[in-house]
Amino acid sequence: MLNRLGRGLIFIAGSVVGGLALAFLIVALRPELLQREGRARAPSPPPAAPTVAAPPRVTYAEAVQRAAPAVVNVYTARLVTERIAPSLGELFGDYMPRYRQRIERSLGSGVIVDDTGHIVTNQHVIANADSIRVQLADGRVADARIVGRDPDTDLAVLKIDLLPLPVAVLGRSDELKVGDVVLAIGNPVGLSQTVTHGIVSAVSRQQLGIAPLEDFIQTDAPINFGNSGGALVDASGALVGINTAIVAKNIGVEGIGFAIPVNMVRGVLSEIIAHGRVIRGWIGIVPEDLSDERAQQLGLAQPGVLIDNLYVGSPAQQAGLQPGDLLLAIDGVAPHTAQDALGRIASHKPGSTVRLKGLRGGRIFEVQAQVGERPHGP
Repeated sequence: MLNRLGRGLIFIAGSVVGGLALAFLIVALRPELLQREGRARAPSPPPAAPTVAAPPRVTYAEAVQRAAPAVVNVYTARLVTERIAPSLGELFGDYMPRYRQRIERSLGSGVIVDDTGHIVTNQHVIANADSIRVQLADGRVADARIVGRDPDTDLAVLKIDLLPLPVAVLGRSDELKVGDVVLAIGNPVGLSQTVTHGIVSAVSRQQLGIAPLEDFIQTDAPINFGNSGGALVDASGALVGINTAIVAKNIGVEGIGFAIPVNMVRGVLSEIIAHGRVIRGWIGIVPEDLSDERAQQLGLAQPGVLIDNLYVGSPAQQAGLQPGDLLLAIDGVAPHTAQDALGRIASHKPGSTVRLKGLRGGRIFEVQAQVGERPHGP
């Protein structure tokens, strides 16, 4: 009995030792089996938390990179002579007026519109300037000469002699809609290449008293001192306007700025390059808007445009028009405002004729006027 028990124990011990030896041998020869086994028994990692997609990045960097190189800083200087106030002692003796001179400097912006060096800016930016210098975005500086001015639209064209030049891409202001994104690029308070952002607030704003012929884009993109003459561009970087004015900043009004539409700029630019000035039609009327109340007194269904005054010897006077006439139509189209009437007449070439329909004393009449050239200011 004991012998059988001893032999059993010896057999079991041998089997255990043999199994361990075999296992050791297998592990030594195939260690990847042990790693695979460990991986099989390792607990599965917890499921990853769901990822939330980041919102798309809204940027106008490409539009700025496209438009900004063509926007320049405009620096003007003029010699100003001032009278010196007399001292207290001079008031009681012989007083000889004395004067002193100083250099008055101003700043603004402009836009390079062709590769020959023409720059569009505002007339009021370079008015009365004795010298004009422009600085490009790449740091180059050049003297500029005036090619022509158009006070009627507050535009001016300069010329510089530098090569090569970045050129603005001209867009289509007639395709702008209220709510479109626009960027204003300029030189506000001397901070060159500053970009502000906003939307088109309104189009075809008139009768603001900024210029005789107005058709402004209104925007809430901040336009500050020094931005005048700079670029208003759309979200693609195309030029849609020339920044011109802000309204009532001195009384705290914000977000009301105006730009001259690029479609008007195109016409002024081509005329100035070709003739040194803009040639517009003129017949010598001074129109004013007719109020609803006055229209009712005259028995009209809607307000219109009244001829308030006439230039003596003008084409309008020679055609028989009189102050107090109501202007009903110009070439068959009813003018909406006094500005609209002036604009329609200005679109005629000097030497052509314009058909005018009016109302005088309850009677409708029609006349034709020979169109002359609109007089230019200094």
